[in-house]
Parts: sequence; C-alpha cells; structure tokens
Amino acid sequence: MRKLANEELNRLSREEFRDADKRKLIIILDNVRSLNNVGSVFRTADAFLVEAIYLCGITGTPPNKEIYKTALGADETVSWKYFATTMEAVEACKQNGYAVYSVEQAEGSIMLNDFTSNNDATALVFGNEVNGVDIDVINASAGCIEIPQDGSKHSLNISVSVGIVVWQVVKT
Repeated sequence: MRKLANEELNRLSREEFRDADKRKLIIILDNVRSLNNVGSVFRTADAFLVEAIYLCGITGTPPNKEIYKTALGADETVSWKYFATTMEAVEACKQNGYAVYSVEQAEGSIMLNDFTSNNDATALVFGNEVNGVDIDVINASAGCIEIPQDGSKHSLNISVSVGIVVWQVVKT
C-alpha cells in the first residue's frame, strides 16, 4: 500500500469548486459558539460539495482567524450566509423548497440509519454545543434526526455530528 501524494488527490481549485454542481444540501448552525467547530463544519461542507452553510445568531462568521484555523481555506470556497435568527434561516429554506430537519435527540426522532429524505433539497439544523437545537426550530422542522449512540454520554461534538450526518445523507 502507498499513501497518495497531495498532487494525486484531484483537488478542485477554488474556481472549480465554485463552478462545481453542489448537492442540494444546506447546513444550518443554530447559535454554535465554538469558532473551531464552525471552521470544521466548513471543511466538511467542502468535502461533500454542500451547497451552503447558514450561520445563525451567535455563530461566528468569516473572515475570522479561529474559523480559518480549522477550515483551512474552506471558508473561502463554501458559500455561506448569516441570519440573525435560526428561524429566519429555516423559513428561507422552506420558501425555497427545502425540507428542514433538526439533528437532535427528541421524542419521535428518526434514527439516522433509518433516515431518507423524500425531498430533492434538504436542510439540516445543528444546535448549540450546550443546549442543542432550539425547541421553536425543532417544532418548525419536518422532523428530527438522531445519531444512534451506545455509550454513556450520548453526546457528540457538533463538528463530529455534522460529519456523520452529512456522510449518511449524501451516501443514500
């Protein structure tokens, strides 16, 4: 086995990324405090050709050196938009035909391994590191997606959650 060199990875240039067909998938960050988490979400969005990230409330926005530290330039390739409230982002998605799902442990949630969207366009809401997704946002969503967990914590870092959920959604 041989490790691939960077030149062999077929990376898109910034221009090629901007022109590439994106998945009809929007990531909504509901009051995410950690700028490192925000940067990591940008990298995940870049890796999976996500259409956009909606940054809401207290969530930090580029340009920001703390976001850049983990985004490694993905904050310059992935489209993003700021909304004062997460509900504004949710409503914008709905008006544009996106089915909105909150990623949260909630009564009646759909386990991620059982989730399939019946819509061509999907928006996923990920919540604050302490409080999760706001209850009003959950109630405005088409449903909740829950990541199955077997350990004692039943809690994952938001950037890890984004990676797991986006991978599962794009592979189906």
